Amino acid sequence: MAEAQVLLKVSGLRVAYGGIQAVKGVDMEVREGELVSLIGSNGAGKTTTMKAITGLLSMNDGDIEYLGRSIKGKGAWDLVREGLVMVPEGRGVFARMTITENLQMGAYIRNDQAGIKDDIERMFNVFPRLRERKDQLAGTMSGGEQQMLAMGRALMSRPKVLLLDEPSMGLSPIMVDKIFEVVGDVYKLGVTILLVEQNASRALQMANRGYVMESGIITMTGEGVSLLNDPRVRAAYLGE
Repeated sequence: MAEAQVLLKVSGLRVAYGGIQAVKGVDMEVREGELVSLIGSNGAGKTTTMKAITGLLSMNDGDIEYLGRSIKGKGAWDLVREGLVMVPEGRGVFARMTITENLQMGAYIRNDQAGIKDDIERMFNVFPRLRERKDQLAGTMSGGEQQMLAMGRALMSRPKVLLLDEPSMGLSPIMVDKIFEVVGDVYKLGVTILLVEQNASRALQMANRGYVMESGIITMTGEGVSLLNDPRVRAAYLGE
């Protein structure tokens, strides 16, 4: 059986801002059909890595290849058009727009009106809570509902690779369960996912593969279950 295509490859990535070297030579890859988790403590450099991948931060050194081509220097706008899309930490929904309008904004790069309408209906099927509140202003929703909306909005662009940055942050335990369930549902739709999470246990449980990041470098990598059962990971991130 042929090995899955590498969709995203990060080589020797270095990123500095504010005089701080936040990312110090990161190598990682995501293959088609994978859910890959990047875990690490707060300040490890995970979000900086995600922002560099999606063109929101400039890299100092290294390269990022997407679909076999370097995307170094490309802006986030161009990368969304090519199918590389991030749901940022903090969600960033359009607070004064309705849920339906937010989903429509996610399809701004498309002009197939019938397909957009079909995809909004599909998002309502994936996220039934959004259907119930489709005419509600996004800013009046709970944090968990806004997270669902942010994910739905990203999916409206039909991404090849979806980057999720701390989707469970700041949510109640019940909503954390729901969000991870939704991440699983999105993965089952056939979307390749790179997931950054401080909730190491949940992230590794659902990952095909994982990377552990500490102080701007990758210190461990392996299958999700293997990392979950590694004593070093359990001691550092699971309090055992």
